[in-house]
Amino acid sequence: MQRPSGGTYLRLVGLGAAVGVPAALVAAAFLSLVHQLQHWLWHDLPDALGGDAPQWYLVLLLPVCGALIVLGARLLLPGDGGHLPLDGLSTKPTPPRHVPGVALAALGTLGFGAVLGPEAPVIALGSAVGVAVSRLYRSAGEQGTAILSNAGSFSAISALFGGPIVAGMLLVEGGVGIGAALLPALLPGLVAAAIGYLIFIGLDHWPGLGAPGLAVPDLPRYEGTHIYDLLIAIAVGATAAVVVAAVHRLGGRVARIGARPLVLAGGAAVGALALVGDALGADPQDVLFSGQNSIATVVETDSTQLVLVLLATKFLAYGISLGCGFRGGPIFPAIFLGVALAALAVVWFDTSPTLAIAVGASAAMAAQTRLLFSPLIFAALLVGTAGTDAVPAAALASATAWLAISRLQPAPAPDQPAPTRSAPSPDR
Repeated sequence: MQRPSGGTYLRLVGLGAAVGVPAALVAAAFLSLVHQLQHWLWHDLPDALGGDAPQWYLVLLLPVCGALIVLGARLLLPGDGGHLPLDGLSTKPTPPRHVPGVALAALGTLGFGAVLGPEAPVIALGSAVGVAVSRLYRSAGEQGTAILSNAGSFSAISALFGGPIVAGMLLVEGGVGIGAALLPALLPGLVAAAIGYLIFIGLDHWPGLGAPGLAVPDLPRYEGTHIYDLLIAIAVGATAAVVVAAVHRLGGRVARIGARPLVLAGGAAVGALALVGDALGADPQDVLFSGQNSIATVVETDSTQLVLVLLATKFLAYGISLGCGFRGGPIFPAIFLGVALAALAVVWFDTSPTLAIAVGASAAMAAQTRLLFSPLIFAALLVGTAGTDAVPAAALASATAWLAISRLQPAPAPDQPAPTRSAPSPDR
């Protein structure tokens, strides 16, 4: 990709900065709406029906209701509700006319309990803002449209991944094949990500935005680096790659059934798995959703059975959600599975939960995205200063997972490009 020349490029950088504001506002409004919908459906509604927790019929039926919304959005609105989450995170600009379908399908997925994350719809909404701005700036051209679409996407997701640092590294790793032309192409996106994160910080009083992305408070400090912890990190990295590969095979088999109404059966299956988890001692809401709000739960448990129940039910619900027709992101549920795998070491060997979170998050994100440094940086930001000494183990976990997933799912030949499983490059 060649950099636009002279004043055109400077105007694109300025427009990238300008795109960061509306893209962040759109993403903030969407995430706040998801939070409010989840609270109403899973807290206020059960209370109104006289229960302290969601009744069994709500656990079973709400995902089906969400599936009906997703099906309606895909059938009646342009854009098919966004791309298939099994294909990773899309690199293509989102036309503004697809926004209603993307938003409605994502609300039906995220609000009603399907096991997918918010990252894909947030990226799509930010991209649509960038495309809309590029159309106002008529001389941007196809390349300028791609750059501004990219800027909008990364402004929108900057809060989900802890600010512009992870977003910027996702940009770099996702576009590394471009070579020396990469940095000029990324600059507007990085500026937009920084400005977008400032907007998120300023809006932290909005419901659902106080702790964006993953946040695990009150982690115990992990000090020193121990050989057995490094061995655990390697084991978690390899196992996370196996689990991620297996969940993608499950999702692929479900997707091959092909019929759009399959999403209704998928919603029923997800709800039934949550009830199975409930019967075996787990909170059904830890089985449902992306797992963002359940990380602390899984690392704090002292029961092997409970961790295995959460692993098995979340694995199945995640695979079904990937392939049956729901619309959302694939990264956060994978991170939950990685942390759950590492939580077994907490139960069996009294490993630090801080180390488990760093290692599990880094390994699973590397396996899902096929990236190396972005998962490591994200894991380091997730555990914060309490887990500074856990970063070497997280690096080993990320590297092991990357190597293992490369063997388990080899990249296709250059003339058969695979869907990108990372965040976009220019193009609970």
